Amino acid sequence: MKYEQAFAELQTIVSRMENDELDLDQMSEQLRRAQYLIKLCRDKLTKTDEEIKKILAEEEQ
Repeated sequence: MKYEQAFAELQTIVSRMENDELDLDQMSEQLRRAQYLIKLCRDKLTKTDEEIKKILAEEEQ
C-alpha cells in the first residue's frame, strides 16, 4: 500500500470517528486498522528519511 493510500484511509477513519458514524464493534475494528495504518505511514516516512539522508551524504563526498 502506498503512503498516500494509507494516509487517506486513516483520514477517513478519523473523520468517521469524529462524526460518531461508527458503532462500538466498528469502532474497535477501525481503531485497530488505524493503528496499523499509522505504523505503516511512520515506517514509510522513516525509510524515506533515511534514504534522503543517505543520498545527501553521498553528494557531500
